[in-house]
Amino acid sequence: MFFNYKKIFSVILQGVSDANYRFINIDVGGYGKQSDGGPFQASEFYRALTDGKINLPKHSFLPQTNVVAPYVLIGDEAYPLLPFVLKPYSGTNLPLDKECFNKRLSRARKTAECAFGLLTSKWRVLAKGIETRVDMVDSIVKCVCILHNTVIDKDGFQQNLTEVSVRSVFW
Repeated sequence: MFFNYKKIFSVILQGVSDANYRFINIDVGGYGKQSDGGPFQASEFYRALTDGKINLPKHSFLPQTNVVAPYVLIGDEAYPLLPFVLKPYSGTNLPLDKECFNKRLSRARKTAECAFGLLTSKWRVLAKGIETRVDMVDSIVKCVCILHNTVIDKDGFQQNLTEVSVRSVFW
């Protein structure tokens, strides 16, 4: 039931982070072999987004332009392309404008990747197997996310920790 492609048991944490590396929404409980897009589309957060029950900011002008743009979530290739989800163009040898879009989207997505890097580097229980009853794992992961946000609210984040976390996420 929780067996993933690496042949280990796993629980998926999907999270939406803000610019300060805080998690503003989490969904714990996608299991095993599911890709990122599967648990997202099965989440209560997704249903609330598609039903218009999330109080997203109104569309606004891009800085120094007359272009109005919506607020969106940024996902990787595994996520579905939706009006409220941006994902990179797929393929190789893309035209320059699409390649530029992908690079800028990747740069924006790094904030979320850093949030996860900070989470796993500070809370090492997430970096190894959690040895407890299966019914406790989701609660432990949720509690760690709450602690993560509490520490950031109280102490902020340290730039050097962010750099270490980025390296641990990408290498």
